[in-house]
Amino acid sequence: MSNIKRRGEEKPKFKSVAHAIRAGIMVDRIYRRLSSSTGLHVPPHVLLLLKHLDEWGFDVFAVNDAADNHSLKFVGYELLQKYDIIAKYKINSTVLDTFLLNLEIGYSKYKNPYHNLLHGADVAQSVHVILNQSKLVHWLTDIEIFATIIAALIHDYEHTGTTNNFHIMTGSEVALLYNDRAVLENYHISASFRMMKNDDSNILSNLSREEFKEFRNLVIDMVLATDMSFHFQQIKNLKGLLSMPESIDKAKALSMVLHCADIGHPAKEWNLHYKWTNQLLEEFFRQGDREKELGLPFSPLCDRSGVLVAESQIGFIDFIVDPSFQVMSDMLEKIVSNLLKEQRSGSATSINEDPAYDVKKDKSTSTTSLHSSSGSSRSSTPKLLGSDGKFEFLKPWLDHLVKNKQIWKERAAKDAEERKKKEAKGENTNNNNSDTSSKTSDVKTNDSQANSPIPLNPSGK
Repeated sequence: MSNIKRRGEEKPKFKSVAHAIRAGIMVDRIYRRLSSSTGLHVPPHVLLLLKHLDEWGFDVFAVNDAADNHSLKFVGYELLQKYDIIAKYKINSTVLDTFLLNLEIGYSKYKNPYHNLLHGADVAQSVHVILNQSKLVHWLTDIEIFATIIAALIHDYEHTGTTNNFHIMTGSEVALLYNDRAVLENYHISASFRMMKNDDSNILSNLSREEFKEFRNLVIDMVLATDMSFHFQQIKNLKGLLSMPESIDKAKALSMVLHCADIGHPAKEWNLHYKWTNQLLEEFFRQGDREKELGLPFSPLCDRSGVLVAESQIGFIDFIVDPSFQVMSDMLEKIVSNLLKEQRSGSATSINEDPAYDVKKDKSTSTTSLHSSSGSSRSSTPKLLGSDGKFEFLKPWLDHLVKNKQIWKERAAKDAEERKKKEAKGENTNNNNSDTSSKTSDVKTNDSQANSPIPLNPSGK
């Protein structure tokens, strides 16, 4: 009894209290993570790959192989978990699992080489990196981040593997339904929201009426802006907004981010860009085969026998991708620069100090379990202020665009040289055939001409 009394009178030491508090916090974090992910198990070998989710060079092909063709499911889950969307909007894990699986089924409906679930996962991950690298997330509310992630995941849901123009030319049901205007984009949105109306995949069930309205409007705006027929007008409008002192509308800014992520494979590392290029061309060629069967003229890049791949990619980079990423980068710098000015004036939350979207403190399964607080990759943390006092952030896409364009230029030159050789060889063969049918008196003359090099005219033909 005296021993018990003595132990009860002893005061707890500071270290033991600190350890107890730290252990309690850790247990709470683990419980919250496990309670929100019940029924949505991410295999350890997939987690090892998902730890690179914050990097521009993320390899979705490797993830898809490791995940047995479920890359969209796991990438989508990790992104929602990373921004704590699942907990904030009380999304049931079983419902979320069904929603993501239904997305994968829809993306796989037509067995497209390019517009498939890998593309959906890749675009969503690219959007996340742009938001995170630029610190744009500090400009957004929770519902805006939620809408942006979902818009990226569903933006090509049930894509038919054919272009809008093909639907219009063939008078398809969706072209008739949407009056030839943004045919596929309207369909992706409609089909996705129709799927989310089902109780077993309704991840929006706990949104208020106002939240749902804002969410839906943002998703519609962002996905419709992925229609390439709006591209040049979108670039022109944003350039106009950048030249004015007024702030940029959030829907327009987020639409530009999604559009760039959607067309952005030329801004990725060469090995990823080259894979995407081959898969996109195969999808185009399949449409060309159908156009040939239907007696329709070939759409651009759809003729298997007449596409100059290197030249087409150089043009795509020069006229579409590079200008888009330049405008997007300027837009991001303007938005976050204004946030920094507000921060200095004391009217905004500190971008440097707010941990809400810090990669090292996110809620994702992959980074929580595999990253220590001191071991997070530096490449995912942008430099906020440059030497001139202006906002700067890492833009890995710009370097990749330059490098990939140079590789395509080298390939284009090599391809042109090979075509010249083939054409020269063909002319030699034709000359030899004509020699054998000429008169006997001209045999010696023709033989000497056939053995001499044949000059090519400036067109290379």
